[in-house]
Amino acid sequence: MDRAPAKSFLDLIVWQKAHQFVLSVYRLTENFPKSEIYGLSSQMRRAAVAIPANIAEGFKKKGKANKARFMNIAQGSLEECRYYLILARDLKYGDVASMQLQLEETSKLLEAYTSAIIESYQ
Repeated sequence: MDRAPAKSFLDLIVWQKAHQFVLSVYRLTENFPKSEIYGLSSQMRRAAVAIPANIAEGFKKKGKANKARFMNIAQGSLEECRYYLILARDLKYGDVASMQLQLEETSKLLEAYTSAIIESYQ
């Protein structure tokens, strides 16, 4: 199935999924202990927000290497979130199983999008 080229980062499924993950992170961290407000809550939110933010920023960058660099930064933030979900689970701060699935789906989409960027410029 062919899709029309994205006119904005808002059209990217990978951005949409990443944004949904951010919303899930905010909902989860609302229930963390107050002692975590400047700790895990803050770190997790910052890393989660960085995923769609870097996808959005990279969308407008010129050149394969520049676009791919922003997607790589997004992937790094995604992996950081993967660890924070493990930590939240182990600290018994909430059930993160569905969020781990969300993150995995976003990761696969991000890898595919990055590959498409690299291949489209060859």
